[in-house]
Amino acid sequence: MTPITAAEFQRFQRFIFDSAGITMSDAKKPLVCGRLSKRLAAHRCDSFGAYFELLNGPQGAAEAQVAIDLLTTNETYFFREPKHFELLRRLATEAAAQGRALRVWSAASSSGEEAYSIAMVLADCMGSAPWEVLGSDISQRVLQRARTGHYMMERARHIPPAYLKRYCLRGTGTQEGTLLVDKALRQRVQFAQVNLNTALPQLGSFDLVFLRNVMIYFNGDTKRQVVARVVALLKPGGHLCIGHSESLNDVSNAVTAVAPSIYRKP
Repeated sequence: MTPITAAEFQRFQRFIFDSAGITMSDAKKPLVCGRLSKRLAAHRCDSFGAYFELLNGPQGAAEAQVAIDLLTTNETYFFREPKHFELLRRLATEAAAQGRALRVWSAASSSGEEAYSIAMVLADCMGSAPWEVLGSDISQRVLQRARTGHYMMERARHIPPAYLKRYCLRGTGTQEGTLLVDKALRQRVQFAQVNLNTALPQLGSFDLVFLRNVMIYFNGDTKRQVVARVVALLKPGGHLCIGHSESLNDVSNAVTAVAPSIYRKP
């Protein structure tokens, strides 16, 4: 296999931008090579150019999804950024007191830890009041993993002990060192493939959306388009949580900052 050329890398930069809206800097060239090299070997492609031609060929749609899965970064863990879960707990407690349903969207749920963290809080706070959690991602690979609810135990270090005992099963024997989210909770979380960079499917409206650590991969125009699509699905008075390293300055005036990384739709 020949090393990737500058021209070939530019083609993959355009591919992932067109497919997912992700702007990939030149510094990501080793990542592209590392993550796609096994696919070149699997298809007996002797160059990245030949693999790119395969992606655009008549049978390339399935392989293109594999490439997208490999090139989108999926790093997450349970109960990331506690202030957002304090907000969720407050909103859930208020909704329960009013007997009102709550819908929450984990809009870049990766392998599911965020969506299940949300579900644990809602199950704890909502009592008999109805609630829904939707987790979505562009990657089918991580969504398949999310639906299993099976994780290495080290990813559970931020789960409150009471939640770990109530909503998770510790692996034993050959599964020692892992946890499985309880089936009853898993069944209350829905997962769907959604590309935030295109027109969104009919998802309904939400009281709270987690759109965290997503915009760091987008350029300015793509950020504005993605946020506009997501905010359109927020109910009036609904909240949007983004990553602490992100900002909506010059991105959207449709929501108002109420705390660092937390916004509200009027």
